[in-house]
Amino acid sequence: MEKWVIKNRKADFMKIMEAFGVSEVLARCLVNKGIDDLNKIKKFLHPEIIGLIDPKKMKDLQKSCDILWEKIKSQKHIRIIGDYDVDGVVATYILYRTLKQVGAKVDYEIPDRIKDGYGININMVEEAYKDQVDTILTCDNGIVAMEQVEKAKEYGMTVIITDHHNLYETEDGDTILPIADAIINPNQRDCGYPFKGLCGAAIAYKLMVALIEDFPFEGKEEYQLELLSYAAIATVCDVMDLVEENRIIVKCGLEVLRETKNLGLQALMEVCKIEPKELATYHLGFIIGPCLNASGRLDTAKIGLNLLLAENKEEALLLATQVRDLNNQRKDMTAENVEKTIELIENSSLKNDKVLVVYLEDCHESIAGIIAGRVKDCYHKPTVILTDSENAVKGSARSIESYNMIEELSKCRNLILKLGGHPMAAGLSLERERVDEFRKQLNENATLTEEDLAPKVTIDILLPFGYISEELVQELKLLEPFGKGNERPLFAEKNVKIKSAYLIGKNGNGIRFRLVNQYGREMEALYFGDIDRFFTYMTKQYGEEEVKKMKSGRRPNIEFTITYYPRINEYNGFRNLQIMIQNYR
Repeated sequence: MEKWVIKNRKADFMKIMEAFGVSEVLARCLVNKGIDDLNKIKKFLHPEIIGLIDPKKMKDLQKSCDILWEKIKSQKHIRIIGDYDVDGVVATYILYRTLKQVGAKVDYEIPDRIKDGYGININMVEEAYKDQVDTILTCDNGIVAMEQVEKAKEYGMTVIITDHHNLYETEDGDTILPIADAIINPNQRDCGYPFKGLCGAAIAYKLMVALIEDFPFEGKEEYQLELLSYAAIATVCDVMDLVEENRIIVKCGLEVLRETKNLGLQALMEVCKIEPKELATYHLGFIIGPCLNASGRLDTAKIGLNLLLAENKEEALLLATQVRDLNNQRKDMTAENVEKTIELIENSSLKNDKVLVVYLEDCHESIAGIIAGRVKDCYHKPTVILTDSENAVKGSARSIESYNMIEELSKCRNLILKLGGHPMAAGLSLERERVDEFRKQLNENATLTEEDLAPKVTIDILLPFGYISEELVQELKLLEPFGKGNERPLFAEKNVKIKSAYLIGKNGNGIRFRLVNQYGREMEALYFGDIDRFFTYMTKQYGEEEVKKMKSGRRPNIEFTITYYPRINEYNGFRNLQIMIQNYR
């Protein structure tokens, strides 16, 4: 059962309203986000590029610039080694494009998800040596590549690491770093950079902005803005907290993306039917990102990178269509395996576990993480999906707020061959014969309570329909962009009656309601959650006859409480207020 909680933070709302000319609703939403200081509110409501932190505050960043300029001037061969997800691809693009811009002798390599696995590996170091590479520059990987960097140094190569992942920690709590010439990662304990939440591409952006600071070329300011827009894509797609510096990157980056000159992005928006002027974090996280990711999942991430690098419209449209089609294929594979996983859980003792560990032998390993995320959302339990790999079993893990996945998996290091990740997501590998032991140990270690496993619905304000207006919807846009760390405000209305309800969508995957609140105010509402579960719930509460009435468009005797957010619906020149139902009971 969901646990509904109403935020009730106190503040001088009148002072905020007067200082910024906003409504009490917006003032309460800001305070509920923990933003109650007038200076912080000003920065939050009006994020500006001038608020970005000086890149050179990052440890080894200036040192990296000095090394790179030395290599550029002497025409030494630089090789970028990225990663196969959106963050890695975009980071590679930012570095490659900028280094080419300043005349570097540079190429790139991106590991194959299945053949190579995550990040730089020994084979890639060997290939670099054969190709007479002088300098390896990593992005979005490398912080735990001890053996690989050591091998590169044995070969006499220069190594610069740019990464944002957690450092390798011993059981004693000490950190171990690769013996690279420079390491840029704000998570280093002696790094003075005040914001630790940047993604890999944002760190690449910081390095390149600093690199070209004293390098004059026409349109440099416009180019820096363009780089910021790519960092915005990766920030959203790597699910970073949209707070502080990330908020500036995404808010300002979106403005640039809406008028992007990148032929690949233009083509991707065209084939995915995205109106550029309407581009929002939703499109980045759920359409553009998955398309770029799909190339690295089912083929090679170089397709996504080539799309960003496309130099003519014909090439761009061809590559955009290819990644879109790969993403559609990925969606079908995901849906099939999610259904299979839920069936496995429901028909076994797995459903009693606090941490779900499911072994899908025939599943394509590249979609294990997406399946883990869907199953985690379904059961609100930490989930590990294991799949067969060439020499071992590979796993992707997704977690809930009350369970630090990387810490908990680290307690099972005696069973795990390779491990890396974050508190909310991780990747691992282990021997096939240890799967059951792994599942057992993970669950024996779990201290999760029933309260931890109950999904928490946090409501900003009890807001009757009478308060909803076009002005309020427009005002709430000041809080955008929404995403992790800056969730969309959630409102609630009690004792709502259904006047009418109709199934909508090609597959009947939504319901359009006409609702009436206790004060007689009507409102159009849409719901796109689990429709079968909704009808099952209403049948249990009110009986089959009332649900039949609702399904046939007649007025049922049903009253319920909802959470929602408001929006303006525009269609064929008409505008009307709607609410989007998120939860009900």
